[in-house]
Amino acid sequence: MTEQTTATAEDLAAVGADQQPPPKTFAGKFLANLWTANSFTVTLLAVLLALVIGGILIAVSDEAVRATFSYFFSRPSDFFTLSWDKVSDAYAQLFKGSIVDPEAVTAAVNGTGPWERVFFPISETLTYAAPLALTGLAFALAFRGGLFNIGVQGQAIMGAVGAAIAGFLLPLPVGIHLVVALVFGAAFGGMYGFVPGFLKARTGAHEVITTIMLNYVALFFLGWLIIQKGIQDPDRSDAISKPVDDSAQLTHLLGFVGPSLRVNLGIVVAILVVAAIAWTLKRSTFGFELRAVGLNPEASKTAGIGVGSTYVMVMTVAGALAGLGGATIVLGTAVSLTGAVIGGVGFDGLLVGLLGRAKPWGVLFAALLFGALSAGGNRMQSFSGISLELVGVIQALIVIFVAAPALVKTVFRLRPAKVSGLGTGMSKGW
Repeated sequence: MTEQTTATAEDLAAVGADQQPPPKTFAGKFLANLWTANSFTVTLLAVLLALVIGGILIAVSDEAVRATFSYFFSRPSDFFTLSWDKVSDAYAQLFKGSIVDPEAVTAAVNGTGPWERVFFPISETLTYAAPLALTGLAFALAFRGGLFNIGVQGQAIMGAVGAAIAGFLLPLPVGIHLVVALVFGAAFGGMYGFVPGFLKARTGAHEVITTIMLNYVALFFLGWLIIQKGIQDPDRSDAISKPVDDSAQLTHLLGFVGPSLRVNLGIVVAILVVAAIAWTLKRSTFGFELRAVGLNPEASKTAGIGVGSTYVMVMTVAGALAGLGGATIVLGTAVSLTGAVIGGVGFDGLLVGLLGRAKPWGVLFAALLFGALSAGGNRMQSFSGISLELVGVIQALIVIFVAAPALVKTVFRLRPAKVSGLGTGMSKGW
């Protein structure tokens, strides 16, 4: 009886094996898991959904499209035709201004146009993305440590101040001067991040409040500094500092192609820093303690991890990253300190950090996306007459949808992510 049962079981197993489909390739597994609710798919669909809503706003903001509302039911084709033309032209200009302009490529290949126009869009995207990657990383690192670093803007301002001071006050040779200026930028930002970290560790002061207040301190300090004797440009009557020496400026990577290509070593610095932070979080003792404290500070304290000292270290490193972001601006594109030298790159870094899901490589990809939107938005405004503020709306919508994954899952009816295989790996995000 046992032998008969065993033989039957083996026969059934053999039959089941014959009926099973062959194992899928990686591409097959990827496509099979693409429509599951993992972070990659949710982020991709969040971008798509934001672009769709942005397209609707572009259409209804056009005067010619709005004019068709009065006779929509008698001739609806006019509305849809004009809307499609407006939206497709706007997004075409967005692509041409951020990635590549096919007409410029054709002209350059035929010898009727300069190659400078071919590389200009991607150059602008990378120029915008470099400081965003660093400020986004400053927010993401603190977030992984359980802190909400709203002071990225102030830390970036102080980093720009430190880099600029070293750039025009220290007479150093080429090469060394640039390194010293970057170190000064990181040091000034790190010291400014140390303050809220220390207050959090010693007094329990909430980092959101202290960092917001420190943003204003940094802004007003910058406004005071640039009108001081020895700092203000003696050839100017307005509030602007001396220009950074040529020896301290970031080298333009594509300067040999044309003078308008602004992309510089800042993007290389950003990529190297992202790789270093990714390694630190996964491989170092500090990275382990940071993640442990971020997940559960009470359990970490019980396990012997110094929660207070970790908070101080996290905010100091985050401040240094933001300071580097400010340094790449003043040593790369701005050259001089002004009251608006940083713009809103610190606050945009918060959005980049959220969109990148507080993961280093995710932050880099998010910075490239925001850089592309900023670069392409300039051309979209010039060629399509679309307000530049609408690009900011699209950026905000992307972050809203990423921050509300349940909404995206509901809209696109995504399947739950698998617990094993490729689905698990993808659900962990970037």
